[in-house]
Amino acid sequence: MSGSLAAPLPATAAAPSSSRAANRKVLPGFNLTLGYTLVYLSLIVLIPLSALFFRTFAMTWDQFWVAVTSPRVLASYRLTFGASAIAATVNVVFGLLLAWVLVRYRFPGKRIVDALVDLPFALPTAVAGISLTALLAGNGWIGQYLEPMGIQLAFNPNGVVIALIFVGLPFVVRTVQPVLEEAEKELEEAAMCLGATRLQTFTRVILPSILPALLTGFAMAFARAIGEYGSVIFIAGNMPMVSEITPLIIISKLEQYDYAGATAVALVMLLFSFVILLVINGLQAWQRRRSGA
Repeated sequence: MSGSLAAPLPATAAAPSSSRAANRKVLPGFNLTLGYTLVYLSLIVLIPLSALFFRTFAMTWDQFWVAVTSPRVLASYRLTFGASAIAATVNVVFGLLLAWVLVRYRFPGKRIVDALVDLPFALPTAVAGISLTALLAGNGWIGQYLEPMGIQLAFNPNGVVIALIFVGLPFVVRTVQPVLEEAEKELEEAAMCLGATRLQTFTRVILPSILPALLTGFAMAFARAIGEYGSVIFIAGNMPMVSEITPLIIISKLEQYDYAGATAVALVMLLFSFVILLVINGLQAWQRRRSGA
């Protein structure tokens, strides 16, 4: 009997050591890690943004209102936000299509196509703008055939939309692609076995599962387009009241030493972007609750 009672002791004695091994952390403790996180976030994000607010608050309300509501600035808002919304919407449609092809099909050159999706990430934006201008200008490789038909894609708002589509496409593809890879194909097969058409299968089975990713991709592409500068200025034409984007307005005010006016316009852009991101995050949370229910 004594031998049977002594047998479990080694396992019991080993429990504290395994517990200590499980509690061992790869990174430092919570307090130290959180401290480093807050310091880094403050240096990179909070301090620059607070400087923007403080510089703007040096203006009176009348000065601020005049700076952010002048006709030239309002025209740049319409172009920047309108072109960004159009570009992000186009990228949602064709980004989903491209992600679907990369996930569901095998074809020669698939790896090359997959790598080309990330090209706007690696390509300097100025190079992208020059390349698009060389293609779409009136004497460009493509523009020389379109301009005689009355289609002008460069040096007007059309060029702005095209440049923003180019820089925003990878955000949608890379956001939707992992979700499609993890999607359960058995649900699609079950829907088709039950008599669902392709459209019904897509709208009722596939789309609800990828909608949060699509919204995230739209938000990222939209936010990227709002702040884009390098690829746009070469193809936009930069005509005041016609094809002048808001980032160019900010740069112009800085070159004129109007720092207060530049920070005022930048603050408006920041607030608009923050509100849009909050709306998108709210939609995503609603979609997740709906899916969970």
